[in-house]
Amino acid sequence: MLMPGVDFEVLRREITMQQVLNEIGFKPTHRNGDQLYGRCPIHGTTSANRRVFSENFSKGRYYCHQCKSYGNPLELDAAVHDTTVYQAAIALGSELGHDVPWIKRWSTHCQYLYQP
Repeated sequence: MLMPGVDFEVLRREITMQQVLNEIGFKPTHRNGDQLYGRCPIHGTTSANRRVFSENFSKGRYYCHQCKSYGNPLELDAAVHDTTVYQAAIALGSELGHDVPWIKRWSTHCQYLYQP
C-alpha cells in the first residue's frame, strides 16, 4: 500500500529536541553548556556510567556512546519507540499538537495512478 509522503523538513524545524526529550521522559544526570548527558533512553543503560547519552541543544542532535545511536529529534523518537521515522513523525506530531505536513503532490499523483 502506498502511503502519502511527510515533509520531514517542516517537522524538523517545528519539533525541537527538548520537546522529544520531554515526551520520552529523559532525565539528564549532567549538563555542560548546551550539552545534556544521561542514561540512554534507547537501549536502557544499566551501566554505572550515566553519561553515555549526550544531546546538544544548539545542534539538535543526540549520540549514545554505548549503542552508537545518533540523529535528530525525529530519529530519536523513532529509536525510542522502535518504529520508523515516518510513523514517529505522525505520532509525535499528533502528540505535540502539530499538523502532519503531508506532501500533497505525491498523494494527488498516487490517486491518479491507483484509481480502480
